Amino acid sequence: MLKWIVRIFFILAGATLGFLFIPELIEMTAFEAPAWLSSPYTGTAIGALVLYGVSLYLADLIVNFFRLIEETIVKAPIADVLSGSMGLIVGLVAGYLIGSPLNAFGIPVISNILPVFITILVGYLGFQIGFKKRDEMLQFILSMRNQKDKDTQKKKDSVGQEQEEQMSGKQMKILDTSVIIDGRIADICQTGFLEGTLVIPEFVLDELQHIADSSDALKRNRGRRGLDILNKIQKELPVNVHIYEGDFEDIQEVDSKLVKLAKLSSGIVVTNDFNLNKVCELQGVQVLNINDLANAVKPVVLPGEVLNVYVIKEGKENHQGVAYLDDGTMIVVEGGRDLMNKQVDVTVTSVLQTSAGRMIFAKPKSLEKAQ
Repeated sequence: MLKWIVRIFFILAGATLGFLFIPELIEMTAFEAPAWLSSPYTGTAIGALVLYGVSLYLADLIVNFFRLIEETIVKAPIADVLSGSMGLIVGLVAGYLIGSPLNAFGIPVISNILPVFITILVGYLGFQIGFKKRDEMLQFILSMRNQKDKDTQKKKDSVGQEQEEQMSGKQMKILDTSVIIDGRIADICQTGFLEGTLVIPEFVLDELQHIADSSDALKRNRGRRGLDILNKIQKELPVNVHIYEGDFEDIQEVDSKLVKLAKLSSGIVVTNDFNLNKVCELQGVQVLNINDLANAVKPVVLPGEVLNVYVIKEGKENHQGVAYLDDGTMIVVEGGRDLMNKQVDVTVTSVLQTSAGRMIFAKPKSLEKAQ
């Protein structure tokens, strides 16, 4: 089959050459030839017959050469074949691009022969480079593939991390003005209990700046404290802080803007404002109240326990004294009026939990002994 393909190629090549050149050769001869002999069709037939005769001698050589190449390629490792083929293709393309400008000279040798020679030479060099540098080429391809896999995996991990953060409660935490001025948010961030990104809206910053510029000394100090807390969170603590520059011009109240932002971003409002807490709950917005957290982490005190406290002032009722725990919990000491400015042991009688905090009622332990 391959032999007939070679012969058909020779016949077609001979017919083409005969059609183009044999009539001109006949006209160039000295004797006068018949008209049918100088016809292009006659030249086609003559060229086809001549090269068919040549193919009878050359076809076997060409077929054997191709079979030798085929056996060599079949026996060669696939990596060598691929690398050599890639080098050959690159070399042929490079050779064609280098030789194409030479066609503009118009000189037969330079315009026709030299580009073909350059293409073959560069193609051969490309094949040799690809064949001999196969290991490096494979390593380069593998490294590119690994890098692509890493980038793809990184994107998947990033998307997965965002979904995981949403499922695990790591949404954006939107701070309101009151919780910033309060200052305890910085301590909570420092402990690492607050996850996710802290979002500070620009309209909250504007309100803080307005408070810091107030003519009232108390308000001015509160505003400056809030700005100092923000500066500490942003520069000293290991948390992500994002300044939200948007605004809701159709809404006047800062608390309403916070609720709107939390709805749009699926974020969580962080506050210690009781009223804002209730508004968020009514509108279905998640909220973290610092006061609730403070109450939750206060030490548990049970009736019957003995506490050592310092009575600092009178109570509202007769003979009552008031003391405080380290966390600020108020202790009402029955009969503690006479024990003011003294360190005494008291026994807890009851604990009252209110929305404003926790209140502990106790009586001096000395009174128990007396009874």
